[in-house]
Amino acid sequence: MKASQFLISTLKEAPADAEIVSHKLMTRAGMIKKLGAGIYNYMPMGLRVIRKVEAIVREEMNRAGAIEMTMPVVQPAELWQETGRFDKMGPELLRIQDRHGRDFVVQPTSEEVVTDVARQEIRSYKQLPKNFYQIQTKFRDERRPRFGLMRGREFIMKDAYSFDKDQAGAKASYQNMAQAYRKIFDRFGLRYRAVAADSGAIGGDLSEEFQVIAATGEDAIVYCPNSDYAANIEKAEALAPVGPRAAAGQAMAKTPTPGKSTCEDVAALLNVSLSTTVKSLVLATDELDEDGVIKKSTVWLLLVRGDHDMNEVKVGKLPGMEGGFRFATLPEIEEHFGCKPGYLGPVGLKKPLKIVADRDVALMADWICGANEMDFHMTGVNWGRDLPEPDMVADIRNVVAGDKSPDGKGELAIERGIEIGHVFYLGTKYSKGMNATFLGEDGKPQFMEMGCYGIGVTRLPAAAIEQNHDERGIIWPDAIAPFTAVVCPIGMDRSEAVKAEAERIYNELLSAGVDVILDDRGERPGAMFADWELIGVPHRITIGDKGLKDGMVEYQHRRDAEASKVAAAEVVAHVRTRLAA
Repeated sequence: MKASQFLISTLKEAPADAEIVSHKLMTRAGMIKKLGAGIYNYMPMGLRVIRKVEAIVREEMNRAGAIEMTMPVVQPAELWQETGRFDKMGPELLRIQDRHGRDFVVQPTSEEVVTDVARQEIRSYKQLPKNFYQIQTKFRDERRPRFGLMRGREFIMKDAYSFDKDQAGAKASYQNMAQAYRKIFDRFGLRYRAVAADSGAIGGDLSEEFQVIAATGEDAIVYCPNSDYAANIEKAEALAPVGPRAAAGQAMAKTPTPGKSTCEDVAALLNVSLSTTVKSLVLATDELDEDGVIKKSTVWLLLVRGDHDMNEVKVGKLPGMEGGFRFATLPEIEEHFGCKPGYLGPVGLKKPLKIVADRDVALMADWICGANEMDFHMTGVNWGRDLPEPDMVADIRNVVAGDKSPDGKGELAIERGIEIGHVFYLGTKYSKGMNATFLGEDGKPQFMEMGCYGIGVTRLPAAAIEQNHDERGIIWPDAIAPFTAVVCPIGMDRSEAVKAEAERIYNELLSAGVDVILDDRGERPGAMFADWELIGVPHRITIGDKGLKDGMVEYQHRRDAEASKVAAAEVVAHVRTRLAA
């Protein structure tokens, strides 16, 4: 490719609505152009990156035995109604009607459609296992689209779905995909972690996220430096604390804490460690009648240490909380505690409720909590003596750096990550919902066991930029750069020698299979270099009259502080060596 034939549209300034590095640099480098909120044109430079991502994904998926197909972007609502997701998914699912008033959805994912394909095509266990995948446009109606391609409404995704005859086969398919994903992300040349994850709205049991490590990442990744343990913050656990609980050493007392409604303020006032305080979180669950009207509400008090935070995902899995929960209303709080929030605690309740203590709180002695009276807290509180043992003890908090790893092999560390892939073992969640069966070896119908595997194709370039950039622009890994190398001739329009050598090197690189672009625009050196540094092409060869007199050109990798001189006759071999490194 020659630059004069291509579209290079770099900008000096990022648009005002660009908040993160990848959004700013992709816009400035002419890779994306905003069309509407969360909707972007993939410009020629950006599309080259996306196509390289797709090619790697496609090669490894095919190698892993998956079969490519394409499912429609617009899908009949009937399929989504079979699984209940048409109503349950919420406003992120874009619902539309055709001219006849029939309901459709714009797909955010394709579990229903692929299950419909499987139930029509797969009749016998002899046809299993199967894994179907697509690389297709998706749409999620984000309430607040932001961050460019990181959280857009329209995006490209690779989604795959495995079908097996039993759990053992499904878990083997899951592991096959998990290994394929590692090969895919290794080829991208990015630093990433595979972490245990919660399955969320898609459902299922086994679940693993692939996170690109970046300081600007939206997710917290928990890992043990001394072992393979890794999980996202919603799933991560610390080593369970061990007893016995210390004996009570203080008498319980109501202590004045005027104006101090937070654990931090109380600890500072009383000159004690924050870890001796307990915060009270009041939740409620509702039972609905057939018409969806609340017929009964249950109030819960959750207790976590003052220096810890509640983990809503873990709480949502507690017995009695699986159907969803909410924070209690002010009237519900006043009815049970006789006090407004800020001074709540489990001692001296006005009305009984369910008490859930975090594992750490259950082993505490002489702790501090609200007194259910404005401007007062209780000190020296102890289980068994001052209040009954909790109704339930569970892990309901987020881990913190320094917690013991659950495998006992060290302390946990936390870093930021951007999710670019996710693998799920679904089981029969969708096959049962849609009656997708096959005839087993015993001749009886059985539900297919399923897995689901996604990669954010258009999200991945943005994540790569968040990890690889400097003050001059993007630094692409070789595998997904829009061009792997650029030839920059200085004064090509004025020097036949420079022009001839530039053409020779360009053609040799092409013949060697290097994805190269020749900048024949006639730009000044400063402007030309600034463009390619912003765009992030990894390998640059600069050719000038002065160097050619000595048979030399300049080579500079995008990460190099300065250029190095290389014999013109050897520069192609030099580039190939750097590419192979």
